[in-house]
Amino acid sequence: MRPRLAFRHTPGTSPTVIFLPGYASDMEGTKALALEQWARASGRAFIRFDYGGCGASEGAFEEQSFADWRDDALAVIDEVAQGPVVLVGSSMGGWIMLSAAKARPDRVVACVGIAPAPDFTDWGFSTDEKMRLLQKGRIERANPYGPEPTIYTSRFWQSGEANRLMFGEIPIDCPVRLVQGQRDPDVPWHRAGRLAELLRSADVQTWLVKDGDHRLSRDADIALIVRAVEDVLR
Repeated sequence: MRPRLAFRHTPGTSPTVIFLPGYASDMEGTKALALEQWARASGRAFIRFDYGGCGASEGAFEEQSFADWRDDALAVIDEVAQGPVVLVGSSMGGWIMLSAAKARPDRVVACVGIAPAPDFTDWGFSTDEKMRLLQKGRIERANPYGPEPTIYTSRFWQSGEANRLMFGEIPIDCPVRLVQGQRDPDVPWHRAGRLAELLRSADVQTWLVKDGDHRLSRDADIALIVRAVEDVLR
């Protein structure tokens, strides 16, 4: 049984916008709160939530896998949201967004990826890190966004490897907007173009921010993300 999830549901008009946080992040981040404020101001239904083991949700972080967090997102779609949904995924949340859109094509009507990082267990770890994950079961990295190190487990890494998407056409047909900074130290910006190429949908746009970093949390970045959400809602 999955841990009980903490979430905040703002009622409003359909489709419901759901924010999917990045790795080791939670629903209290700048982008999640800014989108909630936008949703309230525009009367749009909105949900932000924490994956199991993250933020205010139950569970132990190191016991979670990529598939577990994908299933948490599906549970929010199935059990909290009503009707069609628009997924907004940040970093790893962009990977979960794509996986959920594949699994729920009848519910997910649009996607907005913010520095999306599909398959980062493949390209985001060095060979040495992968070996240490397999041998020791976990690694720690210095965290540029907070005082505590970022922990990765072999459980998460192996689950990510089993759920990679970018090996061929990605069967998603809804509108997709990808917002990507070109000074992102974590996700190489050219990966957004490759992702756009692999998505089956013809309605895919990649919006590049030349001086944008990975977080894309400045006021101008937030305004661009809101524009992307509004664009797919038309």
